[in-house]
Amino acid sequence: MADRYDVVIVGGGVMGCAVAYFLANDPGFGGTVAVVERDPTYQRASSALSASSIRQQFSTPANIALSQFGLSFIRNATEHLSVDGDPVDLGLREPGYLYLATGAGADILRRNNAIQRSCGADVALLSPEELTARFPWLSAEGIALGSLGLSGEGWFDGYSLMQAFRRKAKALGVTMIAGEVAGIDTADGKVTAVRLADGQRLSCGVAVNAAGPQARRVATMAGVDLPVSARKRCVFVFDCREELPGCPLVIDPSGVWFRPEGKQFICGAPPPADRDPDTDNLTVEHDLFEEMMWPALAERVPAFEAIKVTNAWAGFYEYNEIDQNAVIGPHPELRNLLFCNGFSGHGLQQAPGAGRGLAELIATGAYRSLNLSAFAYDRLVENRPLLETNVI
Repeated sequence: MADRYDVVIVGGGVMGCAVAYFLANDPGFGGTVAVVERDPTYQRASSALSASSIRQQFSTPANIALSQFGLSFIRNATEHLSVDGDPVDLGLREPGYLYLATGAGADILRRNNAIQRSCGADVALLSPEELTARFPWLSAEGIALGSLGLSGEGWFDGYSLMQAFRRKAKALGVTMIAGEVAGIDTADGKVTAVRLADGQRLSCGVAVNAAGPQARRVATMAGVDLPVSARKRCVFVFDCREELPGCPLVIDPSGVWFRPEGKQFICGAPPPADRDPDTDNLTVEHDLFEEMMWPALAERVPAFEAIKVTNAWAGFYEYNEIDQNAVIGPHPELRNLLFCNGFSGHGLQQAPGAGRGLAELIATGAYRSLNLSAFAYDRLVENRPLLETNVI
């Protein structure tokens, strides 16, 4: 193994592997790339524990563009990520997202819809009567408006996407290193090396922080503050005796969401603020389902009054505490330290676009095909939050 690389990427989840793939696949780059991952089993990785959904219903054009590229990439995954001719099946399904709003939130949906449609998203606003006509199993009690993605939204196998990026990057010559990052050396306004716990020192021309829930810890090693914390999100699997034809991913005004998963359903919700700390604990909190999620589910879908939880898991959101949006691009002082962090729950769908953008920035010095400057670190220190109203 070499002790110097042109690019060292800290974190081998979907973000790190996406950046590595796009760099290695760029004919104009030609440099050496290493990805350092502390847990190659990925047992606690966000990429393995995500609900892996994709949508275009954001309120900011930059997020919409990222996910639109992600959708195109996922639809054509075999073309991009096949190794030795093997097909890449990511199990993409596109039944849509359905956001529901009370009277207090209806104007937000209308404003968002105008932005989404101006960006080419296929999204329709539905009255309560139109909602129940289209989804007879749904109760529109208390609902003033719904926003439904008619195409280009759904869910997929996020773990398989991460593994496909990783496998293809390796085939293109990227070095995968299993190790814990213990320090980052800097000098004269630059990162000079990434140090591992086993004593290895990887000199580099560029360092990329793609450490997911560990992003803040890694940034601190370089003397940089990054307001990204690890927040736990619990997902519950449940059976329902009745079928829900055409069920999309539904986001209730309460914040509870649900969608089909095979013949079952999965659901989740952000916990109350006083139960949402920065944590490394992935113990499932079953009382959240009993006390918060089930009542909201039963109110929205009468068939959910009689359901049975069959499984549950918890995973991490890498949560940007400032504006719940990604931080992508260089640090303003350590210019060769690049961030790919803080996606706050929509990272898997945006990994292809973020990976391509950072690879272009590294290889050419600029964003070429997708301008990601809205996600720059500078906005955090200049108090210019990129506010997103559609956060779940």
